[in-house]
Amino acid sequence: MKICIATDAWHPQINGVVTTLTKTAATLQSWGHTVMVLNPDQFHTIPCPTYPEIRLSMATGCSIRRILDQFSPQAVHIATEGPIGWTTRRACRKLGLKFTTSYHTRFPEYVRMRTPVPMAMIYALIRGFHRLAERTMAAPTIIDELAARNFPHLVPWSRGVDTSLFRPRDKSLPPNREPHFAYVGRVAPEKNLPAFLELKLPGKKWVIGDGPLLESLRNRFPDVHFFGAKQGEDLAWHLAQADVFVFPSLTDTFGVVLLEANACGVPVAAYPVTGPRYLVREGINGCLDQNLQAAALRAFSVRRESCREFAMHYSWDTCTRQFLKNLAFNASPATNCPDQHQYFATS
Repeated sequence: MKICIATDAWHPQINGVVTTLTKTAATLQSWGHTVMVLNPDQFHTIPCPTYPEIRLSMATGCSIRRILDQFSPQAVHIATEGPIGWTTRRACRKLGLKFTTSYHTRFPEYVRMRTPVPMAMIYALIRGFHRLAERTMAAPTIIDELAARNFPHLVPWSRGVDTSLFRPRDKSLPPNREPHFAYVGRVAPEKNLPAFLELKLPGKKWVIGDGPLLESLRNRFPDVHFFGAKQGEDLAWHLAQADVFVFPSLTDTFGVVLLEANACGVPVAAYPVTGPRYLVREGINGCLDQNLQAAALRAFSVRRESCREFAMHYSWDTCTRQFLKNLAFNASPATNCPDQHQYFATS
């Protein structure tokens, strides 16, 4: 099939949304599907206010309609509520194309952190964005919350982890070294990083990632080792060197990085909020507590083997089959296969 994924979140951004879309597109292509990703690289962009590392597309409706018309996708999925998302949504309506959407990020909360716009108004806008989709995919962690906010036609779409890349490694530091507590992710206000950096913990604290707060936090916490952004083998190696992954966020809808830490054999310490509450099993792959320090200290004793075993249950193949099943089709995906779900099973 020919599938179009439209997203404002794409490389060189490093976050769970980009990871999810990249792995989904790659898995679909490995199954023989043709995937076109509409992303900011294809258009003129400007820096996002308050977050210049993110580029906002200036794509026009005419340009996206032309791309869609030429590609003739059998399914269109709009992954984000940014400029490309809104423009693609309008283009699909003009062309009479069905489309699906997904809810990855607590966009209303993040906007509210940066502007005085009332939360109810932002949620109304985002709900309107998703209202015309055939289905809105969301992590199972947040579906009930979105349903309570009157989002329609919600379907689950879980996440996965690359267990061949993220795997336990031999510690390069001596066995009697100090404990290492690490965070990996955006260094941005919504990640609540000071809650981790202010903790009184034995040993060292590492922060791996980039973002608008990097320099201010580096100055404020001189004893913390800030590595900046890392990717691929370099990221996986550093993550595997940690003894505990501390996740201070209160707003993440899932937290792919939690699975990446577990796949490396690293237990998670987090608050008992939406994403971690779904993924973390007390004493099995991490610890949850309203007292983040207590969670981090307890997690230090969690077996690395049980963390790895937990992560092995999440594969990108399983998640991508779920994504395929959720799509809305504008043409039969296979002329000799009228049963859509049968086609998914054989894909």
